[in-house]
Amino acid sequence: MIPIQGYNGARVAVLGLGRSGLATCAALSAGGAIALAWDESPEARTTAEGQGIALQDLNKIDWADVAALIVSPGIAHLYPAPNRIIASAIAQGVPVDNDIGLFFRSFATLETMEFDQPPKVVAITGSNGKSTTTALLHHILEQAGRPTQMAGNIGKGVLSIDPPQNGEVVVLELSSYQTELARALTPDIAVFTNLSADHLDRHAGMGGYFAAKRRLFAEGGPDNAVIGVDEFEGQFLAGQIGQNPEDMRVIRISSGRKLTGPGWNVFARKGFLAEYRRGKQVASIDLRTVKGLPGAHNHQNACAAYAVARSLGLAPRLIEDALHSFTGLPHRSQLVAEAGGVRYINDSKATNAESAAQALQAFDHIRWIAGGLGKDGGISALVPHLVKVSKAYLIGHSAREFALQLGDTAHEICETMDRAVARAMSEAQSGDVVLLAPAAASFDQFKDFESRGQAFIDAVNAQLAQKGASDEF
Repeated sequence: MIPIQGYNGARVAVLGLGRSGLATCAALSAGGAIALAWDESPEARTTAEGQGIALQDLNKIDWADVAALIVSPGIAHLYPAPNRIIASAIAQGVPVDNDIGLFFRSFATLETMEFDQPPKVVAITGSNGKSTTTALLHHILEQAGRPTQMAGNIGKGVLSIDPPQNGEVVVLELSSYQTELARALTPDIAVFTNLSADHLDRHAGMGGYFAAKRRLFAEGGPDNAVIGVDEFEGQFLAGQIGQNPEDMRVIRISSGRKLTGPGWNVFARKGFLAEYRRGKQVASIDLRTVKGLPGAHNHQNACAAYAVARSLGLAPRLIEDALHSFTGLPHRSQLVAEAGGVRYINDSKATNAESAAQALQAFDHIRWIAGGLGKDGGISALVPHLVKVSKAYLIGHSAREFALQLGDTAHEICETMDRAVARAMSEAQSGDVVLLAPAAASFDQFKDFESRGQAFIDAVNAQLAQKGASDEF
């Protein structure tokens, strides 16, 4: 646990008692603060009481003696409309923060400053790929023998990690919800993977969404910034951070094109990762045989993790070995099974058109399971990426809407995951890939993308077991 600094003896309100809220209450108490906890859900309040956390209805609180309000990331504080408790606190001049802000103000202590190698924090944000990049970097560090912890949107909550060791690297995955509100953002290394339309209602459009990501680089001034420059926003961000084209604090990364220039560049092209410094190549890795990172989007993730590892002083050969031992993350281009020459890939995390496009480009001869709770624009942007799709099997709330956007691509409305898997498997031939890449949110039929991915895994395994039993007769 990371005890919270700066609130000893103060009353601090905590709104939202999910994973981050419960950890915040514990960390505040460890730092000597008095946590006033509340959640509109009776179930969440019961869980908190079971952990010995005192409840305070924040709808009725007198803000006069409250030092701060700490808000869970899922609660809107500005757009599309502020939560009424947050609005009340702001109206009374109460500072509003989140667990990420508390982490950065409390991570460094007098003890850590006396280490031979002070611990470092790497913070990774972006629309797509940040979970894989975070897990991959954490894996590389582990393979290199460096003390490391992984937290944020993946692994533990940021305040639940252990106090850092000498030379440790803490790797954080941060969403736009987290970076937008945190009052302190001071990573040693910050990573921006890419940007595509997502969460636009929460940020009032692309400008607000990009601004939330940009705060990770503008607020604290990281020692190194790893920036994906395949979109103009990334190019703009890299240009704002660098003092000149040769500024080695900025590492530009790309997937699909060679980066030129006098600075520090890492890019993947035709399956090969290359590192250039001051116009000269210093390392190269063949990514085509790295099984845990299929496709151009995963090659971008490899570039980002590689760039951070290099900025931490790791050798290219050590990083290359670690890439080969990385098995990937569940629900992100996850190989579920291979039978009869057919591969079954679970990419349930592909919750928007951009991430689904990346999955569609990573494989050939695709039988595509898509659908769920569609987002603005549906899948119309995916039409250019459907050339390798033999047939689409559509599920969920937006199945019929998606069907109208598929053009000449063969499709079938299956509605449920079980039926979609059964139909895809019955029609798949050797060399095909049955791919779950929904391009939609999961909340119409599942509680989250993990549950949706597990439903796909269960359906595949059930069908394979049934087929195996029938083959015996």
